[in-house]
Amino acid sequence: MSRSGPAQPSSPEQPWPVRVVSDQIAAWIHRLGAVWVEGQITQLSLRPGTRTAFLTLRDPSVDNSLTLTCPPKLISEAPVPVTEGSRVVVRGTPRFYTGRGSFSLQVTEIRPVGVGELLARIERLKQALAAEGLFDPRLKRPLPFLPTCIGLITGRASAAERDVVEVARGRWPDVRFAVRNTAVQGVSAVPQILDALAELDADPVVDVIILARGGGSVEDLLPFSDEALIRAISRCRTPVVSAIGHEPDSPLSDLVADLRAATPTDAAKRVVPDVAEERRRIAEARSRTARALRAWVDREQHQLGALRSRPVLADPYGLVNSRAEIVAEALRAARRDVTRIIDAGSSSLGHLSARLTTLGPAATLARGYAVVQTVAGNDDGRVVSTIADAPPGSQLRIRVSDGALSAAVLGATPAAGRSKTVPDTADDPESTSPTSEEQS
Repeated sequence: MSRSGPAQPSSPEQPWPVRVVSDQIAAWIHRLGAVWVEGQITQLSLRPGTRTAFLTLRDPSVDNSLTLTCPPKLISEAPVPVTEGSRVVVRGTPRFYTGRGSFSLQVTEIRPVGVGELLARIERLKQALAAEGLFDPRLKRPLPFLPTCIGLITGRASAAERDVVEVARGRWPDVRFAVRNTAVQGVSAVPQILDALAELDADPVVDVIILARGGGSVEDLLPFSDEALIRAISRCRTPVVSAIGHEPDSPLSDLVADLRAATPTDAAKRVVPDVAEERRRIAEARSRTARALRAWVDREQHQLGALRSRPVLADPYGLVNSRAEIVAEALRAARRDVTRIIDAGSSSLGHLSARLTTLGPAATLARGYAVVQTVAGNDDGRVVSTIADAPPGSQLRIRVSDGALSAAVLGATPAAGRSKTVPDTADDPESTSPTSEEQS
């Protein structure tokens, strides 16, 4: 709303004058009313005899600033001195000066932010980020064993840069550095560190990034607890080492980084291996390996010697030689037994053969006996055992020891004291009836 009332809508045919635009902007800004703003004072202009002090209040995380105006006594009578670099909370009313077309915040109250308040804010931020899981140990990335290029973010010509570079090159001379010098405290620290971190993380040559800064007060180390920086570290694909301050200092960057180092020197020692120590370990490992190999060879040789000293291997033919006489004696005994068995069998076979010869028909015939058989008729070849078997006129064949005779029956004479049908030829040497043994 302008001083003359609501302005008509602008158009190419009816444009607004500059004063109308300024009035409209001022009207909208003045509607905002009083606000509380926190930031860091980067510029303070307080001239004696003036009724207005000018300050520049900057956001610690990004490159944004506001111009403040206030009465000089508001600064001079503050309970805590207000200087450049102080973190403050101010209450002011936005003002747009139409004559100059400038904007400022007219401050009516300034409250310095004390260390206790800063620590409380850091603790609240720590709890919030921990609840999101940014400090989870499972998200920590392992550092490379031997980095070829180390990204280093630190202050220009600082002791931290000198310590990291000298210690790392003393441990491994071939290591290379990609150094990015930034502000490490103050209002410009966070934006510069964010730019350097993004640049090094995008460089494929860089294997690990070190954030290094020496010790300082709580206010000096505030950039390394900034939420924007903490989230940027958590998004990095390259492992990040935080080496901020000394051992008691613990900014939030230590919690989100992949490795926390107590000091910049400790960071160099933990990132770069010591070439002398590695050579000593290699020599020690080679020595242990050689000792183990020699011990194994000695043990195997001892076992082999023990095996070779056993009788069965020391004199393989000894066991055979010691048993040769036993085997020879067993062979001789076997031959004797076989010969005896064969001789006994041969003698028994001779006796049986002699008995068989004696008892056979040929022997009986040789003793003067004969076998009488019929020749003609149905009974051809039947042995004549009684006179009834060969009536007179019968043709007979008489077998003797050396052949056979042909004969005819002229008559029959019964044996004395015998019936005609059953002659007794046991005592008649001329009888031609063979015994059952002779018939066989």
